[in-house]
Amino acid sequence: MTIDITKLNQGLVKEIPLDEDVSFPEEILQNSEILHLKDVHLSGNLFLDEEQELVLAATLNGVMVLADSISLEPVDYPFSIEIEEKIEKKEEIFENTLDILDILWQNIVLEVPLRFTKVEDYSKLQGEGWKLLSEEEATTSNNPFEDLKSMFGKE
Repeated sequence: MTIDITKLNQGLVKEIPLDEDVSFPEEILQNSEILHLKDVHLSGNLFLDEEQELVLAATLNGVMVLADSISLEPVDYPFSIEIEEKIEKKEEIFENTLDILDILWQNIVLEVPLRFTKVEDYSKLQGEGWKLLSEEEATTSNNPFEDLKSMFGKE
């Protein structure tokens, strides 16, 4: 996402408003937990602060499609990210343009949860000789440690 910052550098405007849909190339998603990004929208401003450094102040909203932590099915995970970041001079491609796609991607990657599931019915998740238990089932039913707790309570 390349932005022309000529007017900002020349002092003709105080800020550049940003209100656009953002798309990410599929190659950038390959080495991440994100299967797909959809409806990503950026709104905010790009301006120079008191030290004449470029600052991006924006909100990034969208939906990331992740693999469910339990069933591995694709699941929508909505996100909303507040960004306020100083842009280093190395980010500028040319003197009057700026590509902020890497900055946006870094902020999205930080929002990916370690585990996310929408599975509510654990009874379907079973096979020959195994089944997945909820936390409540694991602590109350057929727990060999419950017998030990009762033995320690008698002394």
